[in-house]
Amino acid sequence: MKKKKQTDEKKNPLHKEYGLSSNLKWIFSAIVRYDRNMLFFMVLGIICAPFMNYLWTFISKFIIDMITGNGELTELLILMLICTAVQIAATMTNTLYSFEWYRFIFVRFRLMLEKNVKVMSIDFPCLEDPDLMDCYQKASEACDGNDNGVEGLMRHSFTFLQSIAVTVVGIIIIGTLNVWIMLGIAALAAVNFAVRNYANKWGKANIWDPLAKWWRKNDYMHREVTDFTFAKEVRLFGLKDWLTGKYMELKNERYNAQVRNEKLWFLIALFSTVITQGVQLFVYIYLIYTVSRGEVTIGNFTLYVASSTKMFEYLNGLLGGIADLFQRSRQVDDFRSFMDYDGGSDPEAGKELPAFDKWEFEFRNVSFKYPKAEQYALENLSITVKAGERLAVVGLNGAGKSTFIKLLLRLYEPTEGEILLNGVNIREYSKRSYYRAFAPVFQDVELFAFPLAENVSMQSPENTDKQLAEKCLTDAGLGDKLKELPNGVSTEILKVIHDDGVDLSGGEKQKLALARALYKDAPVVVLDEPTAALDALAESKLYNDFDKLIGGKTAVYISHRLSSTQFCKNVAMFKDGRLEEYGTHDELMKRDGAYAEMFRIQAQYYIEEVREEAAVNA
Repeated sequence: MKKKKQTDEKKNPLHKEYGLSSNLKWIFSAIVRYDRNMLFFMVLGIICAPFMNYLWTFISKFIIDMITGNGELTELLILMLICTAVQIAATMTNTLYSFEWYRFIFVRFRLMLEKNVKVMSIDFPCLEDPDLMDCYQKASEACDGNDNGVEGLMRHSFTFLQSIAVTVVGIIIIGTLNVWIMLGIAALAAVNFAVRNYANKWGKANIWDPLAKWWRKNDYMHREVTDFTFAKEVRLFGLKDWLTGKYMELKNERYNAQVRNEKLWFLIALFSTVITQGVQLFVYIYLIYTVSRGEVTIGNFTLYVASSTKMFEYLNGLLGGIADLFQRSRQVDDFRSFMDYDGGSDPEAGKELPAFDKWEFEFRNVSFKYPKAEQYALENLSITVKAGERLAVVGLNGAGKSTFIKLLLRLYEPTEGEILLNGVNIREYSKRSYYRAFAPVFQDVELFAFPLAENVSMQSPENTDKQLAEKCLTDAGLGDKLKELPNGVSTEILKVIHDDGVDLSGGEKQKLALARALYKDAPVVVLDEPTAALDALAESKLYNDFDKLIGGKTAVYISHRLSSTQFCKNVAMFKDGRLEEYGTHDELMKRDGAYAEMFRIQAQYYIEEVREEAAVNA
């Protein structure tokens, strides 16, 4: 068993096994934390279960005994009235707690919220770890339904406690008939449980766990075939048949897994049916024998037949419930493994970042290597971004520019070396306060299904200054677009939530990102290729206009095009993860190295664009 556990953890180093008792304690602590009233209704359900299952069995026994024993009609009526009153009370109580099932869903939703908060707070590099993404996917599956994972463990633990109550009463009843029969029924139920538990464990390990990667692939393929972003490429490049084939290939993998699962549980159901029918047959034969010998009354015959069936059903359910608990517990292992994952430093840990008069950053022998990577993405970098400086960071794709920016923004922490802010290691400051120092603009601009103003402020409506948002949008070049929108800055973005939502073009999205940077008004501005959707001349103009708007702030412009270098004080050219050249534009041109060659190559395209534009305007 220990070897098997070690093998599982070797296959998935992030997976932990907590055990059923630990998971039950954990899930009940979640119930107490979020809805302790649920415990009261669970107790009511447990008390009602034996009444609901055995009451009319006893009524039938007493009625038959009275009839066959010439009992008084008055006694029979009184008995029926008492039993009816008890049945009504039990039914009303059962109805009361049956309407409280929504509480399980509420607790599950709160745990899902905890998971979502966790994934938004762990260190950025962790999100690029495939093992963690598989762990997250399995955690999501563990809280993605009423009957599996965290809610399944709540529901099945409640059902299990009900089964205990019903089974105990059944054992007492059958025990008065014959202890050996009661033990035989228990033994057969135990065999049935062992088979079901093994099937549950085998199915999870061999059918469902291997599908963790499938869910990620499925989400991606679903997005590709349904997301409007990919619509143009799908049509113009004729990708429909190819994507459909890929999609069906993926679905076949899921279908084959389902077929294996159904075959497995068909065999288990067949085995359980044989066991159940065998128990009933044996009890019937024994009771008929005892009645024929006058050892059992007709009333007790009906009581024992019904009770033995009910006892085996619930004892089987009780032991099967243990298998179900183990199954849901294993899924809760997945959820807790993700929640207990060390996602890096606490964003609140460290001292508050002061409001400096100047902001100077120094990289001292900084190297960075991605998790599990063999080579450094950035190696032995030493560079200073001076206060109020405009630094252009250039280089071809994969040169290390974005890695440099992510280290500066502290999305990544250096593998080696240190980054200083005004002479102090940035690790000493809390990430939360450090992030406030930056107004970033990225190439991939994400829109949110919020009104336009909130897409600029990136804050809640009550904390959004709509007039400021409108000004920033106008300054970023979206003034004309604003006039077209039906509700101005209050216009809803995207059609995901609102049918009348508006989408933006690639260039408009990037201008919106610039407006976000202006709105945040942070002391340091970082532009990570935000103008990739624009032509070179439009990019140069936008950079110059934006540069005037940010005043004396420290700014870093990153691009594989060189239109941003003309107004920047210094240029840092990266190549193969190293700082290849550093200096002013004029200095690097005189050096006639890699930068000068790259600039001359790009310059001829700028000249051609100017000529084409002049020809159009002529």
